[in-house]
Amino acid sequence: MNSEDKLKIKVRYSETDQMSFVYHGNYVKYFEMGRISWLRKLGFSYKEMEKQGILLPVIELKINFRNSAQFDDELVLITKLVKKPSYTIEFDYKILKNDNVITLGYTKLIFIKSINSKPIRCPQPIIESINFLE
Repeated sequence: MNSEDKLKIKVRYSETDQMSFVYHGNYVKYFEMGRISWLRKLGFSYKEMEKQGILLPVIELKINFRNSAQFDDELVLITKLVKKPSYTIEFDYKILKNDNVITLGYTKLIFIKSINSKPIRCPQPIIESINFLE
C-alpha cells in the first residue's frame, strides 16, 4: 500500500524549549499536521468530516526520539497509512532532518459519530480513494 504523504516543516522558535530543542509535545502536533495533509492529498477535508459529524480521536500514540530538532531546522514529515481502515485508522510517521531519521511515531485513531460518541466504520469514499491508490 503506497499511501504516504510528505510534508515540509520549518521549526518555529515558539516550538522550542528552554534548551533550544523542539519541545517533545510538538511532535504530536506535527503528526496531526501529517494526518491532515494525508487526508487532504486523498481529497478529504477533516473540517468537512467534522461538519458531517465524524470525529477521529487518537486512541494510541507512540513516539521514538532518535535525535533532536532545533529552531529553524527544516524537517520532512512522512505520514504513511499502516493498513486499510475499518473502525480505526493507523499511521506511521518518520521525521527526517537532512535525510537522517530523528523521530519515528505511530498513531491509531477511531472513527466516531459526534452526536453519540459511538464508533463507526471508515466512510466509504475514503476506502474507495485508498483502493484507487493500490
